[in-house]
Amino acid sequence: MSSSELLPLLTRIADALDRLAPPTPKAVDLTAADAFVWRATDLHLIPVRRVNAVDLALLRGIDRQRDTLLANTERFARGLPANNALLWGARGMGKSSLVKAVHAAVNRARPGALALVEIHREDIPTLPRLLDLLQGAGRRCVLFCDDLSFGSDDGHYKSLKAVLEGGVEGRPDNVVFYATSNRRHLMPRDMIDNERSTAINPSEAVEEKVSLSDRFGLWLGFHSCDQDTYFAMLEGYAAAYGLDIPPDQLRAEAVEWSVTRGNRSGRVAWQLVQDLAGRLGKPIA
Repeated sequence: MSSSELLPLLTRIADALDRLAPPTPKAVDLTAADAFVWRATDLHLIPVRRVNAVDLALLRGIDRQRDTLLANTERFARGLPANNALLWGARGMGKSSLVKAVHAAVNRARPGALALVEIHREDIPTLPRLLDLLQGAGRRCVLFCDDLSFGSDDGHYKSLKAVLEGGVEGRPDNVVFYATSNRRHLMPRDMIDNERSTAINPSEAVEEKVSLSDRFGLWLGFHSCDQDTYFAMLEGYAAAYGLDIPPDQLRAEAVEWSVTRGNRSGRVAWQLVQDLAGRLGKPIA
């Protein structure tokens, strides 16, 4: 093959290799906003101008969890050691709301102290690339993954384990990792039981699976609320958003609303508040 024929072929090969190569992460400006979403397709952080968050004072029935996570986050914002946190338990009880509310509360006290960076569960394999960006960004970051869990054929938990604590580098000093999950060990119970029944060494197999949750220094459990707490949630929301409704009527509607959904939780209370606000013609800012 002559040199004139070889050059176009080599050019096409080089172009093909460029297309197969992973994208180069885009430069990050963490001063552009106080919150970002990680877009793994092109390794880019998208600024979030308005975070979907409620005020910390409106979160009821989770006082211990609130105080613990707030104290941990305040220490981190001051440059002191802080733990990764796993918020686990009953659905709709304010796990993700608490993370966003704590971030907002700390930034009100110390403007610009923290960036909240959300990564989706399916993008966990790109977490090392994200940490490389955040490490050199010069701002302290709360890295947040909502509804984190892993299935029986999902090996991504191994890379997360290494990043959180076990790797050579570990997580950067300017990053702390908060995750929410309905599962204490981030994996379904039947998956853990299956490991016990099929593995050659059951105890080692199970230990390897559940040790991911041990990488979180804080475990904050969330449990279903009782009726009094549910009423307190609603009354707090109604007062905060100026919903003019008699307490007896509010409680009667609250009971009916929870029965139709088969559950009492902060999420159910918020859904009722939105319904009431719509009926009363009151916007919720």
